[in-house]
Amino acid sequence: MTTTPEDNQTTPEEISALEVASYLRNHPYFFEQHAALLTEITLPSPHGSGVISLSERQQLAQRDKIRVLQSLMDQMISNAEENEATGLKVHQFCLKLLEQRSFSALKLLIGEALRIDFNVTQTLIRIWVKPSNNAIANDPVFTHVSDEFNDWVSALKQPHCGGKPEIATGLLDDNLHSFAFVPLYKNVSDQHAFGVLVLGAEDAQRFKADMGTLYLERIGELIAAALLNHLFTLNL
Repeated sequence: MTTTPEDNQTTPEEISALEVASYLRNHPYFFEQHAALLTEITLPSPHGSGVISLSERQQLAQRDKIRVLQSLMDQMISNAEENEATGLKVHQFCLKLLEQRSFSALKLLIGEALRIDFNVTQTLIRIWVKPSNNAIANDPVFTHVSDEFNDWVSALKQPHCGGKPEIATGLLDDNLHSFAFVPLYKNVSDQHAFGVLVLGAEDAQRFKADMGTLYLERIGELIAAALLNHLFTLNL
């Protein structure tokens, strides 16, 4: 049988979507040369029934992208403003710590500032080294904790947030819904904790297991420095 040129021609049904996409990529001026097609081609509407033109679909896609970018930008601005406000609170907290002239005033300030400025329901400090001032040796902050709890806190690489671990039973009210355990170090280079700052909140979202702990670490460092300055010699 003799074939004709028409027999070798590819029908439109045989052209694959990949071939169409490849052709359009390789011919960027196609729609400029066939501008009428932009209004003739219709696509399903992404926001309901019916069809819309290709140019309208393009516009909708761009608007959706703009909405997403705007939402991300709003979230970034909100996070930046929140971080700035928290940073200011931490700075003011540092200044207040420096103003305290007595151990009792320091403890009172820590509890009040964390409750009022940082939305903490209860605070607790436990220290397991002997103070240099015997006059305060019987203060509740030196209440004995188990060696297991001591070791657990000392092994923390960052503040522990979330629920209260079984090893911390008896510390703060069990009715609270989220907790943070912040190790207190002699200095940032000495990672053996001499005590712990325990924070509890009624809000279950206040101290989440996956939350960032940068500001908790900074607060722990400030409180540790204030305690050392008021209570201990440097040969802990």
